[in-house]
Amino acid sequence: MSQLFRRKNYSETDTSTHLLRVLGVWDIVFFGIAAIIGAGSFSSLGEAVFRGGPGVILLYMICGFACGFTALCYAEFASRIPAAGSAYTYAYASFGELIAWVIGWALIMEYSFGNIYVAFSWSDYFTSFLGRLGMHIPDYLTCSYTEAKKAFMSGSENRELINAWKTAPLMGSLKFIVDIPALVINGLITWLCYIGVKESKNFNNSLVILKLAVIILVILIGFSYINTDNWTPVSVETGISSFMPNGFAGVMSAVSGVFFAYIGFDALSVLSEETKDPQKTLPKGMIISLVLCTVIYIALTLVLTGMVDYRKFDGVGDPLSFIFEKSNANVAWMELTVSFVAIVAITTVLLVFQMGQPRIWYAMSRDGLMPQKFQEVHPKYKTPAFATIITGVVVGLPILFTDKSFILDFTSIGTIFAFVLVCAGVLLLPAKEKIKGRFHLPYINGKIIFPVIFIGGLVAFYFWEPAFFQNLMKWDDPKEGEFRASIFFFILINLVICILAFIKNLSLIPLIGLSSCLYLLTGMSHENWFWFGIWFSIGLVIYFSYGYRNSKLSKS
Repeated sequence: MSQLFRRKNYSETDTSTHLLRVLGVWDIVFFGIAAIIGAGSFSSLGEAVFRGGPGVILLYMICGFACGFTALCYAEFASRIPAAGSAYTYAYASFGELIAWVIGWALIMEYSFGNIYVAFSWSDYFTSFLGRLGMHIPDYLTCSYTEAKKAFMSGSENRELINAWKTAPLMGSLKFIVDIPALVINGLITWLCYIGVKESKNFNNSLVILKLAVIILVILIGFSYINTDNWTPVSVETGISSFMPNGFAGVMSAVSGVFFAYIGFDALSVLSEETKDPQKTLPKGMIISLVLCTVIYIALTLVLTGMVDYRKFDGVGDPLSFIFEKSNANVAWMELTVSFVAIVAITTVLLVFQMGQPRIWYAMSRDGLMPQKFQEVHPKYKTPAFATIITGVVVGLPILFTDKSFILDFTSIGTIFAFVLVCAGVLLLPAKEKIKGRFHLPYINGKIIFPVIFIGGLVAFYFWEPAFFQNLMKWDDPKEGEFRASIFFFILINLVICILAFIKNLSLIPLIGLSSCLYLLTGMSHENWFWFGIWFSIGLVIYFSYGYRNSKLSKS
């Protein structure tokens, strides 16, 4: 039983690897921008704006704040453990084998399942771009079977999905509905990741430059079309102009879409064994890319909510081109340009995520928790070849039968959970000797400061929204019941953390990261937690049937 929580010791000086070290600081920054600025800005941003209104800007700030402190925790781990595996490797060093497996299983959810959503988004923009050029792919070849069936059965107003269901040819008694563009791009990206990180790096950097140039153009042109009245729309329920027309619960309901925009930054730590001087390079690259992307997201949200009334973004999957359509700003050349660059942007996200997942399996296989085949390195390309191919299959198959909304929520909850454990893991690390030139997480004693910040913030929020606290225990409310229940448990858990911080003199930075990520989990519904539980139950069955018996720690 002690094996379950037995920790693996990693040497800070052990930088040996079978992979090729070719990545510098700005390569890491560009990979970070590639992963973070993609489907989150070009696709899920529309849904987030519709749910939260202009107030969703606050959620981007909250997520950026949480991810900033989490990035510092990742950077601390990366400076100590220059090995592939991201949060999985870090959990193995701080919590032990069982939690490491849980994190590795969560990262499969983040990278592989996240790429399913990204592939769907790429397909949407690709077919939309072709449509603007006068080329049309049959609707039943541009969406998933599940998506089309759900739209038809629910009486959706999405004409493309309804038409796909009605016009799809029959194969026996089954309608032939397959998202061909999503499958094709998944195959091409898998091939690119297979042939080498150097080739992927050069391809990625060129696309990121193009993507940033157009996003800056969107911001500059968009600001000239802003109507400031759109930032304080009239609430349908109250009839009052408000920055948060759907209330704070409405803002928090957008957490899946907003947080999905940020999940890419932790993929950078997976590239440790392909980074030159990872103890210095990774922390710098992660923090720089996160700061840049947060500023860009806030600017984009200001432009979108200022140009167009937030209610118009209902069901809009291409928000950045949508704001330039005839019914809005009517800038045809920008509409076409953004549609094209969105394809580029989302391609870079696919690339980074598809590089990340094989390296998680590579690390888990090296520890004996996955079959040895997953650590097989291609003799010529120096990439985890078998794991890369399996990743392509794992992403490709669900494209045939799942849909975007489920995948978005499923991916976000797993990622936030991983972030919680990374921040908590830093609190368990022993003090280390400071070495010049390496990243060191500053130690600030949180004994007094954290309880003061949390309890003080709680009191301030009470005076700002007293009605919310008065109704905190009304969990049966159909609109805000789940959110109130989540907030109650969030407060309870943080009070326990305050006590531990006082007793143990815990470090302030990981404490704030932990509390911030726990807050983001309050935006998840009971249904999200249900499927999350099923996923981890499957993972535990696999661990005890294979990983527990084959772990190298059990043989040492």
